[in-house]
Amino acid sequence: MKTASWISLALGSAGALAGLGAYAVNGRSSTLLAPSVWRGPRDRPSYALTFDDGPSESTPRLLDLLDAYSVKATFFLVGANVRRLPTIAREVFRRGHEVGNHGDRHPYYCFQSPAFVYRDIVAGQRAIEDALGFSPWLFRPPFGLRWAGMREAQRACGLVGVQWSVMGRDWRLSAGEIAQRLTAGVAPGAILCLHDGRELAIDPDIRPTITAVRALLLHRATQGLQPVTISALFAPELFLEAEGLTGLP
Repeated sequence: MKTASWISLALGSAGALAGLGAYAVNGRSSTLLAPSVWRGPRDRPSYALTFDDGPSESTPRLLDLLDAYSVKATFFLVGANVRRLPTIAREVFRRGHEVGNHGDRHPYYCFQSPAFVYRDIVAGQRAIEDALGFSPWLFRPPFGLRWAGMREAQRACGLVGVQWSVMGRDWRLSAGEIAQRLTAGVAPGAILCLHDGRELAIDPDIRPTITAVRALLLHRATQGLQPVTISALFAPELFLEAEGLTGLP
């Protein structure tokens, strides 16, 4: 009986540690491996539209849609895609959208060394600097996964981590299913995550994303709510409190 109790205790402890590890890596509100924000204030009539994995050849079509509705969004760009399509990256910024870092090669950071994580984040930062002439101060890790070394890399680059409250899953769902997820989750302070690219794919088909965004903007769930950039969603003091920074870049 004593042996069985020790085995049960060991298994329970192992399960608890595994659960804690999964939360540290993938929990949207976790700050164990790197700090981040995942939703904005609930007392303001606004939500943030964000797009990952760009730029791609399909990004200009999304930009045209956002222009038609006078909407500004935040684009988390992949360094390799910026180097491949610098003109489109510059067009994102020229049209008034906010730009953040989404890493350089969109790798999984899990089980990589802290040095690997740091190099990929810095390379993404430099690609955006070279194309746009400034350093972004927002960062979303590839796949939204945190890992050892990310906290130090964010601090060294002056980056604020950004997760999401609603994931569109637009790389696999139909336009109707994406729109349903978005309209069900949109609310004051929500951060919606979509994609204007598909990791490092060339000329990806993002028509379901574009159709779903149009449906979202026309849906009664969004009436009275303003889609904004991440910076506009948060007051600076909230970023300072969330990240423990002493000043903004």
